[in-house]
Amino acid sequence: MFLFCYCVLVTINRPDITDTEMETIMDTIVDSLFCFFVTLGAIPIIRCSRGTAAEMVAVKLDKKLRENLRDARNSLFTGDTLGAGQFSFQRPLLVLVDRNIDLATPLHHTWTYQALVHDDFHLNRVNLEESTGTESIPAGARPKKKNKKSYDLTASDKFWQKHKGSPFPEVAESVQQELESYRAQEDEVKRLKSIMGIEGEDEGAISMLSDNTAKLTSAVSSLPELLEKKRLIDLHTNVATAVLEHIKARKLDVYFEYEEKIMSKSTLDKSLLDMISDPDAGTPEDKMRLFLIYYISSAQAPSEVDLEQYKKALTDAGLTSFFSYVIGLFSRVMNTGSQFVMEGVKNLVLKQQNLPVTRILDNLMEMKSNPETDDYRYFDPKMLRGMFVVGGGNYIEYQNLIDYIKGKQGKHVLYGCSELFNATQFIKQLSQLGQK
Repeated sequence: MFLFCYCVLVTINRPDITDTEMETIMDTIVDSLFCFFVTLGAIPIIRCSRGTAAEMVAVKLDKKLRENLRDARNSLFTGDTLGAGQFSFQRPLLVLVDRNIDLATPLHHTWTYQALVHDDFHLNRVNLEESTGTESIPAGARPKKKNKKSYDLTASDKFWQKHKGSPFPEVAESVQQELESYRAQEDEVKRLKSIMGIEGEDEGAISMLSDNTAKLTSAVSSLPELLEKKRLIDLHTNVATAVLEHIKARKLDVYFEYEEKIMSKSTLDKSLLDMISDPDAGTPEDKMRLFLIYYISSAQAPSEVDLEQYKKALTDAGLTSFFSYVIGLFSRVMNTGSQFVMEGVKNLVLKQQNLPVTRILDNLMEMKSNPETDDYRYFDPKMLRGMFVVGGGNYIEYQNLIDYIKGKQGKHVLYGCSELFNATQFIKQLSQLGQK
């Protein structure tokens, strides 16, 4: 099972886009998907939503696969290739949907470790400013320039693999637990060395005496693992500290709590207008995100008077050019009968429930009859007759799918995209639309 995302939201929604430009974009997506399935060695069954850019991609991809299969002599899907695929024992399902089915999820700045790190994450490397600590700056002195430091977060990093989908407070606790575990192991090694009469760091001497005690042998053999554990603890302590400073600087904890309250219809401690007007709370993009989440999740659209007040507050915050366009865009989407926008917001709070893209995948994968997916088109290129969201991906949908598939024994989901954007980047994409 496959879910893919492709970030062309800005381009395909430009009002002045030409047919030639649209065809070029679609061809690029199709070529990329075709190459992926050739590499995988599997021919997918394709499902897609109707009347969207996703349908255009599906039709073109089906045609390209079908033409390649028809030419048996030159087909890239040979017997050897088809047998080499990781999932060759079953046909993969490729689901193509349009980003516009759920514009709410990308706006939410979620609270997981991976999503928070993603603000400064590229090619498995995170670049963060070093912590300034508690050092005070003398009055009138120029602030010291913060140094940038890079950290690699890879598949071999056990802590990252285990905790990247966890809420940040849990990650902080886990770092502390790992540190305490390391110190206990380190103290045990020191204790054994003391018992054996070795006070220094002569590992050679330890090795000579290792035959005399099983415990010391075990302690010595675990030293490389212990050193690697210490390295990862130091790495994630530094990353978590930098992320915490980032959270405090933008007040992301306040925004996260406020967004959760808006979505769950809870009582707000502070009015939205006051929140947006607070110069010390968040970036201009954060303020716009918060307003859009409020706008989408409101039972009724704000009055013209209220909109003018929000527009003034956002303009004062530095957002001017695209307010009217974004409101118009969201109004059009919400008025076209799409229930996903509203439900997507609500589901962000109810973490046990599936987001729209996960629900679509579940309906199609389990062949459930549901109004949301009953009219999805079906293509099987093999008959001679992961999911791909045209418009961009995010870690909220990724984590929701990972959590969903855990309960589906023997099934897999791949979530890929040309660009994985966070909430701030999504806002900036919308701003580019407004400037066209």
